[in-house]
Amino acid sequence: MKPKTIFCDIDGTLCEYPYSSEMGNYDFDQKNMQPLPGTLKKLWEWDKAGHIIILTTGRKEGMRESTERQLREAGVIYDRLIMGIGGGARVLINDLKPNRAGDTAIAINLKRDIGVKDVEI
Repeated sequence: MKPKTIFCDIDGTLCEYPYSSEMGNYDFDQKNMQPLPGTLKKLWEWDKAGHIIILTTGRKEGMRESTERQLREAGVIYDRLIMGIGGGARVLINDLKPNRAGDTAIAINLKRDIGVKDVEI
């Protein structure tokens, strides 16, 4: 079986969402990233299975250095990081393979701060 490419949001999906409405404008640079329970183990499982892990975030490109540092310090493993995707809905469009049955793209929506520990790929 070919490895899968997993696109996964950071804040509120892999790590605790660091913003609340009471905090107003929040500076992501000032907070340590807190992986949600089971996140590091799940990422390790996906990596060991040969899957490609691409992290996505609405954080601006100018925050790349601090975001990469936070991910490293938190022990989050990944292959690529895509910054600045905004806060709107994410839509993945992919072609169907003529010689393969089934979908070639899957979307999984999780409640904020639940984490990926129970996600089966």
